[in-house]
Amino acid sequence: MPENKFKIHKKASKGESLFSVIERMLRVDQLFDHGVPAKYLPHIFFIIILGIFYIGNNHWVERTIRNTDKLQTEVDELRADYTSLKADYMFASKQSEVAKKVKKKGLRESKIPPTKIVVHKGEY
Repeated sequence: MPENKFKIHKKASKGESLFSVIERMLRVDQLFDHGVPAKYLPHIFFIIILGIFYIGNNHWVERTIRNTDKLQTEVDELRADYTSLKADYMFASKQSEVAKKVKKKGLRESKIPPTKIVVHKGEY
């Protein structure tokens, strides 16, 4: 049975990827040879908590934007209903329209203008 052997990769100066350059410059693999150093754990936990907070905040903002869009659509629909109902009411409350409706009940429009009743102080 053949023996497992490590392949040694030759450095390719031309066509070397960005990640291999970063890995070579930072030398992160040497830092973790004996496990994760304990002095970095508080920083790692802090970054993890910040990441969780960032993700949660992003979800909350997206939900708020969806609710705002839904409410804006509802407000636009209600505004359109209000405008059409107001126009119908204004048309129905015109004098000529009111006269047409009450004519069916036997009422008619008075041709005599109204008179003003004047009450002097102490008379009543």
